[in-house]
Amino acid sequence: MNPVVRYGDWAPERGGWLFGLSGPAWVLTVLSASPLLLAISASNWGAAALCLLGWLTVVTGIGVPVRGRVTAKWLRDVALHQIGGSMGWSSWRSSAAAGQAGEQADLPGVLAGIRVHDGPPFGPMLRRPALVQDLAARTWCVVARISHPGIGMAEAGTRERMGEGLAGLLEGAMTADLVSVIALHVRTVPDDGSERAAWQRSNLRRSAPALALQIDRELSAGVLATGVRTETYVSVRVEDRKIARQVKSAGGGIDGTARVLASLMNELEAGLMGAIGCTQVEWLESPTLAAVIRTGFAPGDRAGLNDQATAFPISAAGPTHAPAPGWRSYTHDAWSSVTSALLLPQRGAVMGALAPVLTPTSIGERRCVTIFFAPIQAQHADRLVGRAAMSSTSAAEVRHRLGFTSRAAHHRDASRVADTDAQLAGGRALVRTAAVACVTVPSTWPVEDHGRRLEASVRAAGFTALRLDLAQDSGFAAAAIPLGIGLPGRSLL
Repeated sequence: MNPVVRYGDWAPERGGWLFGLSGPAWVLTVLSASPLLLAISASNWGAAALCLLGWLTVVTGIGVPVRGRVTAKWLRDVALHQIGGSMGWSSWRSSAAAGQAGEQADLPGVLAGIRVHDGPPFGPMLRRPALVQDLAARTWCVVARISHPGIGMAEAGTRERMGEGLAGLLEGAMTADLVSVIALHVRTVPDDGSERAAWQRSNLRRSAPALALQIDRELSAGVLATGVRTETYVSVRVEDRKIARQVKSAGGGIDGTARVLASLMNELEAGLMGAIGCTQVEWLESPTLAAVIRTGFAPGDRAGLNDQATAFPISAAGPTHAPAPGWRSYTHDAWSSVTSALLLPQRGAVMGALAPVLTPTSIGERRCVTIFFAPIQAQHADRLVGRAAMSSTSAAEVRHRLGFTSRAAHHRDASRVADTDAQLAGGRALVRTAAVACVTVPSTWPVEDHGRRLEASVRAAGFTALRLDLAQDSGFAAAAIPLGIGLPGRSLL
């Protein structure tokens, strides 16, 4: 019997050099203590007391975390959030609601710079995949809906091969040096029965026996009450600067960009259909992508979209109104969402550990999980690992000289750096990873209660939930809208 593989080779990209503080934080701490030392050397005790108070303020600002951020960054974010809310900058209303509907996507927040273009025919079915341009970030993105048999009944060896297939896909992306982010989006929603109802309208025989019709109605009611539907998407995001030369040689413009992205789509599709085990990869066209975006903001609109005979316009994909986001939740039309980042556990996790996070706790609740993989260039990865090895060695030497005992966590981190260095030397890729989860319910429901349920599910999966306070709108876009939009930036300290 094959043992269960536990994945846990991750580590902070910029870990603390000593006592959890990075190098710049230590430099700022030492420099801010200089006035205190000068005042003490001059025996000016009044000035020394004031300098001590100022030094403690600086240390608190750069060394004490508040909900995942250093105190100084937290205070800055609170001030910006309050200013944006009071000035009305963060409140949003669609152009269609004002009677000025256009032909492009009209989305709030970090999605405001999104433009969707129809690419040339692609693949044996001559589909025209949508090319998503982010004017603010200067990137391009393509989105695919995938079908996978799941890993619930797969043996340990099969799961390991799927994991190796994903690793090979990311290594190929790193070697090509074109892909910036590969994001895996999973939505789990209670099945609204719209597709079954449409099939019944076309195939149900009204002349069937009454008992058969009654049994069908009872089965339909049972499926509707307990059924859960899962949607899985993969988005590939590239930067303008990385593909500029290839686009120019391919003819430039939208068509040139589409030709360059087509080669990446072929590589990604081959990897997904290979060792990863996907049974279908469908690159989304503009109408389908518009419906996906719309159901991301309003899960209850899926039944109506399935009944539409015409294509859904991309200009109507966003919400109608989104008020200024709150500290701990985000409201969009008649729905409210709570988003949390998933901190990776130190002990590692097995494949499929996120299943509790994707399980709705009540009928009408929608769960989303997005995992971002950002391949790091080989040279940059080598510098990161070398810096981490030097920091680990220096910290161990400082602790030894100061008489501090090296604990098990220190040995674990040093061993992890050594293992990463060995794997990197063996040709493996270094990947920046992040995960975010979101729960969406009708705005009349107690969204905070459902947010706590989401965090409980994250803990049950072995991860740590970090509520994205003051960035709920950006977190929602990252978790629920498959356009390759990542999480907000991190602190430099």
